[in-house]
Amino acid sequence: MTEPATSFALTRPAFVGQAHLAVADLDKVSSFYQSMLGLKLFEKSASGVLLGAGERPFLHITTDKGLRQAPRASTGLFHNAFLVPSRLELARWLRHAAHSGVVLDGASDHLVSEAIYLSDPEGNGIEIYRDRTPMEWNYHADGTVEMATNRLDLQALYDSAPDESWGGMAQGTGLGHIHLQVSNIAAADSFYKDVLGLKLMSIYPGAHFYATGSYHHHVAANIWNSNRAAPREKGMSGLQDYTLTFNDKASLDAALAAAERLEVKATQENGVWSLTDPFGIGIKLAA
Repeated sequence: MTEPATSFALTRPAFVGQAHLAVADLDKVSSFYQSMLGLKLFEKSASGVLLGAGERPFLHITTDKGLRQAPRASTGLFHNAFLVPSRLELARWLRHAAHSGVVLDGASDHLVSEAIYLSDPEGNGIEIYRDRTPMEWNYHADGTVEMATNRLDLQALYDSAPDESWGGMAQGTGLGHIHLQVSNIAAADSFYKDVLGLKLMSIYPGAHFYATGSYHHHVAANIWNSNRAAPREKGMSGLQDYTLTFNDKASLDAALAAAERLEVKATQENGVWSLTDPFGIGIKLAA
């Protein structure tokens, strides 16, 4: 499995490989991701589907009869962020969304990226974004990167798209990052920095952004809806787990050693290690 292609090269010792959602209405939700987001169906069974783009699957959706709806204020998913390989592809998706009646939740220029936000039929957050090149990013002396939430001119972006049919998400699209709802930022720092070895790249009021290498973020954590919420319970809908894939075994071994040192339980199956963060969110570590 390779990292999703982008218009630039960055050193990324790890990246988000796949996210796993549990939903009540599998047919409705999987149809949305295929028709509205343009994801490709890789596998299908009575209990789940595997979706992605090009040759890369990155979204696993399952269902269960005993599933309970997760409250909005619970820990878990804020949004899955799907990274497209260029501004042209973002414009092409926006044109498709506008002609398909997709309801958007918002759009922002984050300096490092341009992003469009929406939700799936069961309220799981979605971001579709494209990165600017690192040459356009402003790094601070401490290695963090400047980010903001400015207005994105959707009309100008729409107007830049060619008047042609859309065939779905382009080759090179992948899960660029995952944004989580947590109950405590200090606990998030302790886990994502000290256990997983990610670097704090940017700070917003109530949110921290973590990454490997020099990327703006692979994982974000906020308390905007979930401050002091109880850990996520099993059997809830929404995000079940996500995979953090390391490009080298040494980085994976370092994360596993830190987990053992800090007494974070991890179990292994077929070369993939599973653990749970302090907020009840599952994480799989692979190389």
